[in-house]
Amino acid sequence: MPNIQLLEQALPVAPLKIAALKSCEKMGEKVNDYIVQFRKESLNKYVDSALFSTYMQENYLVKHSCPRFGSGEAKGILNETIRGKDLFVMVDICNYSLTYSVNGHLNHMSPDDHYQDLKRIISAATGKARRINVIMPFLYESRQHKRTKRESLDCALALEELVDMGVSNIITFDAHDPRVQNAIPLKGFDNFNPPYQFMKALLKAEPELQTDKEHLMVVSPDEGAMHRAVYFSNVLGVDMGMFYKRRDYSTIINGKNPIVAHEFLGDDVKGKTVIIVDDMIASGESMLDVARQIKDRGASRVFVCTTFGLFTEGFQKFDDYYNTGYIDRLITTNLTYLPPEIYEKPYFVEADMSKFLAIIIDSLNHDISISSVLNPTDKLHALLDKHRLKK
Repeated sequence: MPNIQLLEQALPVAPLKIAALKSCEKMGEKVNDYIVQFRKESLNKYVDSALFSTYMQENYLVKHSCPRFGSGEAKGILNETIRGKDLFVMVDICNYSLTYSVNGHLNHMSPDDHYQDLKRIISAATGKARRINVIMPFLYESRQHKRTKRESLDCALALEELVDMGVSNIITFDAHDPRVQNAIPLKGFDNFNPPYQFMKALLKAEPELQTDKEHLMVVSPDEGAMHRAVYFSNVLGVDMGMFYKRRDYSTIINGKNPIVAHEFLGDDVKGKTVIIVDDMIASGESMLDVARQIKDRGASRVFVCTTFGLFTEGFQKFDDYYNTGYIDRLITTNLTYLPPEIYEKPYFVEADMSKFLAIIIDSLNHDISISSVLNPTDKLHALLDKHRLKK
C-alpha cells in the first residue's frame, strides 16, 4: 500500500473522484476497492478534521455515461457533481468488445471511438474539476510516435489535444517510445512498467523456478525491447540475449515492413529457462517465432511476459505452440481487455495491475513522490530474496 508516512505529511490536492469509462469498468471497480481499503487502514486519527471530510468514502467512482444517437454520434454526461474534485479518467482504448449501433448496423468500438469518449468526459468536466488526470494504460496511437516519411504524428497530436483540453497529468504504461512526451514538455507524463507484477505472477505460477544465472536467462525479442530486458536481467542477476529483426523494406504489408528473419545475439540458452520480455503481443507471430527459435536452440522452458496482450488474430497459434512445447507460460497484464476464453488457457497467467494503479492514483492525489513506484527495484529484490529462501 502507499507510504503512510508520506501520506500523513500531505493533504490531498482535492477530493478524489474516478471516472472509469465503460471500456475499463471492472478495472475501475477493483482500483476503487483498493483505495477504499487503503484509506480505511490509514490516517484514522485525522478523519474528524474538516480538511479530511471527504477523504474516507465508500465509493470514489463517478456516475457517468456516453449515450449515442441513432446516427452513431455521442455525448458525454456526468451524473454527479465533480466541482472542485481531483478527477482521474480511466480508459482502455483496446477494448473491442463494446458495440454501438449506427443506422441499425452494429459497430465494435475502435481505439478512435474510445479516445473520442475520453474527450467527451473531459469536456463535461472542464471548468468544474480542480484537476483532470488521464489514465490510459495503452497510450493512444503510441506506435505512431515518429515520422519516417509523409505520415501523421497521431500520438503527439493526441497528447497536445488532451493538454489543450485542460488535462494536467497523463499516466500510461510501457509506452512504445516514452520520448513522445516531448510533445507536451510542460505537463505531467508518467510512464510505468510492470516488472514486479510479472515476477510476482510468474513465481506464483512456477514456485519451483530457479532464478540464478545458471538456470535462467532474459531475452529481448527485438532491439526496441532492449531496455526492458536489460533492467530485468540486471535485477535478476542473469544473462541477457537479444534478437534483431531482418525486414524487407521494399514491401509494406498491413502498414509495416514484413519480417524476413529473427537473428539471435547472446550466450547459449541450452538447458535454461528463458523469459522473453516485450511491451505487447498483437498478432503474436513475431513473439512466437522468437519462442520457437529459443526452444530449437535447446532452452528447457520459455516464458513470455508482455504488458499488453491484444491477440488481434486469436489464440489458435498460441494453442498450437503450447501443445508443441514452444511456449510454457504467457504472462500478460489486465491493463487492456482480455477475452474470457483466455482464462481457460493452461499456459495463461494474469499479472493483476489494479493494486498498482490504486497506489499510483492515491499517491498522485496527495501530490507525494512516486519515485519508489516508478522504480520497483527494491520490491523485486525483496520478492526474489523471499522466493530463494523458500527453496
